[in-house]
Amino acid sequence: MGKKTVEDCDVRGKRVLLRVDFNVPLDKESGAITNDERIRAALPTIRYLLDKDARLIIMSHLGRPKGQVVDSLRLDPVAARLSELLGQPVAKVDDCIGPVAEAAVAALQPGEALLLENVRFHPEEEKNNHEFIKQLAALGDIFVNDAFGTAHRAHASTEGIGHFLPAVAGFLMKKEISALARAGKRPVRPYVAIIGGAKISDKILVIEELMKIADKLIIGGGMANTFLAAQGYDMQASLVEADKIETAKALLAKQAESGKTFLLPQDVVVGKSLEDAQGEVKAVDALAPGDMALDIGPVTRAAYVAALADAKTIFWNGPMGVFEKDAFAAGTNALAQGVADSSAYTIIGGGDSVAAVEKAGLGDQINHISTGGGASLVFLEGRMLPGLAVLEEREDDPA
Repeated sequence: MGKKTVEDCDVRGKRVLLRVDFNVPLDKESGAITNDERIRAALPTIRYLLDKDARLIIMSHLGRPKGQVVDSLRLDPVAARLSELLGQPVAKVDDCIGPVAEAAVAALQPGEALLLENVRFHPEEEKNNHEFIKQLAALGDIFVNDAFGTAHRAHASTEGIGHFLPAVAGFLMKKEISALARAGKRPVRPYVAIIGGAKISDKILVIEELMKIADKLIIGGGMANTFLAAQGYDMQASLVEADKIETAKALLAKQAESGKTFLLPQDVVVGKSLEDAQGEVKAVDALAPGDMALDIGPVTRAAYVAALADAKTIFWNGPMGVFEKDAFAAGTNALAQGVADSSAYTIIGGGDSVAAVEKAGLGDQINHISTGGGASLVFLEGRMLPGLAVLEEREDDPA
């Protein structure tokens, strides 16, 4: 990876500030954690540091409190769940800086863990404020970033703190970067990239980059409508980004020059509204007034799955339609099954694609499921992640 990791540090007895991504979903009524995968993903790093007798101080955000204390977004449920998973108590304090946090850190013994309060309760966190960073950094001797899901954000606890303390990667960060490098810098070919979701505007840069490195690019979801409109099809009431049609035309022109395979829907499943349970299959040139394209059709599904047949590497980000509705989930489910059945090295790039694969019960058949949708796309765009850039470089082995 080129960056130092926790294995390159002597952490025994040291105060280790660990940034993780414990932004877990909570039940609106009970406040209970409904999915603990993000906590589990950080366990290898946490256990390693505790086994090495580090004095472990854990930082995370939860939700979007917008710089204010929001009781429903406190990290108490996370501390309780982490204690259960580790089989040892994890203390938790009600702030991430100040006298309370400082006293708790001072009392911490080697092999013990402390969870600080939601860092986003302070507006200075997202502003990467210098004084706030100094207060966080004063709590530790070493900074370990294992929060890949927020590594594309230049925040105080993800990037700023790395300018004050020796900074290295955790095991999850290392795993994410190593896996995504197989979808970016060094894919085994043939390489098929699948991009879905609602809008081209969210993924222009990653589409441009994948057009350079992928052998086949498959487009689905709402963004396919804009590409189809750019080809002259009347998409009727479908979601189309009118201000991005020229962008879509330019991308299509680049594709034509490259000669690479670029697949768009041939047929779609339409409804008159998102609540329309009677999805009807129509060719893309046969939509009627009021039709909304809400999923890819069976001809397209078959073509997309067939395009995976010879793949050695597959990257997928974004659903093929409104998969949350059963009437419009068949396309996403077909791709999920096709990716799971493939013998290729498969990578799911976070977000709704993960939810779709998990909903289909296929998660254990995917080689790598990223914990960061936004971060994975920024990485594949060829941009350096701020939370990764700040980590110390590994020195070349003179041997």
